[in-house]
Amino acid sequence: MNKPIGIEVAYALPHDQIVLQLNVPAGTTARQAVELSGIGETLSEIDLSQNKLGIFGKLVKPDTILNDRDRVEIYRPLSVDPKEARRRRAEEAKAMRNNTPKTLQG
Repeated sequence: MNKPIGIEVAYALPHDQIVLQLNVPAGTTARQAVELSGIGETLSEIDLSQNKLGIFGKLVKPDTILNDRDRVEIYRPLSVDPKEARRRRAEEAKAMRNNTPKTLQG
């Protein structure tokens, strides 16, 4: 018989975070842990065919076997490509510099 291990399942919303603690049998995968947590029943936007999973900030495959005290994180899809966001910020900063009033020299 597999001894239970203690894990967490976490999902971050824009202004809130849900962290569920549970005991699962040793040998449980990341995907199974999310399913066992029941978080998908509460939050309909979680789709394990779309959402990526990680353990402590590192992407893992859904069939990754968990260890005691692991934290399975469910990642939301990115709303903006990070490269695009950096490009927009750089353009905004450049526009701000170009529109700054010049001091009068006297």
